Amino acid sequence: MNRYKQRLTLRAVAVLVPLMVACGGQRADSGAMSVQQPLAGTDWRVDSVTVGDTTQHAPAAAHLRIGEDGKAAGNLGCNQFSARVTVHGDRITFGDIRSTRMACDPRRMDFERTLARTLTTGTLTARSADGRLTLTDGDGDRVHLSRRAPE
Repeated sequence: MNRYKQRLTLRAVAVLVPLMVACGGQRADSGAMSVQQPLAGTDWRVDSVTVGDTTQHAPAAAHLRIGEDGKAAGNLGCNQFSARVTVHGDRITFGDIRSTRMACDPRRMDFERTLARTLTTGTLTARSADGRLTLTDGDGDRVHLSRRAPE
């Protein structure tokens, strides 16, 4: 093999191997983030939100479902909500959140504002393992979720 072909082959391998590793667990047709745990179509309980060094534990009512139709819905801790959502592999972006306007105790309302702000700050990275899901924004703030048992 001449040097030009050898160099071209090495460049192709250098580009393709990282892409294959990065995309290995994803299904391109559904937007699911991994074979083990699909992001869309699963009911998630919100466990907590970590912003900076502060973790707020979620009220029992807080949950989230990301539909395969590009819509998300659930409960922020006090109020029901819905939003448009875009999923590309392990990246997820929530549109503006629409919610009911019930008043709850101040701690639940504070959690609700923190969760809504974290979900809508920009594109989140999703990581899933053992029935748990973590959504991380560009600042490192995290929403911790776990698979919700069917009701």
